[in-house]
Amino acid sequence: MKPWKSNVERLSEFEKHVLINKGTERAFSGEYVYTKEDGLYRCKVCNAPLYRSSDKFDSHCGWPSFDDAIPGAIREIPDKDGIRTEIVCANCGAHLGHVFRGEGYTKKNTRHCVNSVSLTFDKKKNSNSEEAKAYFAGGCFWGVEYYMEQIKGVREVRSGFMGGSLKDPGYYDVVRGNTGHLETVEVIYDPAQVSFETLAKTFFEIHDPTQADGQGPDIGTQYLSAVFVNSDKERQTVNRLIGLLEKKGYKIATKVRDASPFYEAETYHQDYYKRKGSSPYCHRRVKRFD
Repeated sequence: MKPWKSNVERLSEFEKHVLINKGTERAFSGEYVYTKEDGLYRCKVCNAPLYRSSDKFDSHCGWPSFDDAIPGAIREIPDKDGIRTEIVCANCGAHLGHVFRGEGYTKKNTRHCVNSVSLTFDKKKNSNSEEAKAYFAGGCFWGVEYYMEQIKGVREVRSGFMGGSLKDPGYYDVVRGNTGHLETVEVIYDPAQVSFETLAKTFFEIHDPTQADGQGPDIGTQYLSAVFVNSDKERQTVNRLIGLLEKKGYKIATKVRDASPFYEAETYHQDYYKRKGSSPYCHRRVKRFD
């Protein structure tokens, strides 16, 4: 008997419904829909490694999405109706979901749509280096992302939305200007290499913090200038920098707000200028601090 056979008997009825009887969990109900941590996704039945977190992306479809699998881990089986293609664990045959191609979400043009209940997640253990996050809104997130990514010590910058009431908004929800969300970047950085103050100074120097109705030609509430702070220390740092700029004669419109849930924007908004090979249209570096 295969060593994993006994695992099937330990599955819950719903897990059997999906993994054995090829059912589907309800959209946006799964445990791993929004998971962004580094790690490895395994088959719930046989524990075989299936997907790396680096291949996961947010397709806003309601299920975990991956644009690639670990080589040899997945087997594809065309549905009898010829419309969809099922994906199963190559080791034990457990049902995972379906694979779709040609949708244009990522460069690999592939989406493995997987049920969370079919997976277990091994989170990567933290290394010795620390990680922190900072949130800045300064008009179109493409330009803020472009400059923040150039700072030494910044590991990743994600474009998204913060500050509104709508849960899991998409770009076309926010662009209407009635959700309360601002186009915001999440800056993931190593505080041993770069300080929050350096990030905040850069923020004030790459956009116009005096513009009160948007940024450059982008007018609207979603383009307002704000720093979303995670702590009193961050708030004090930002307020001190604003004070320095006001002493120089700048009338600062930037708001200092408490951080709230961050929602990552669609994949096609990420690393926009890097992918296009162009430069920001309404952001540029202007030295404002001595």
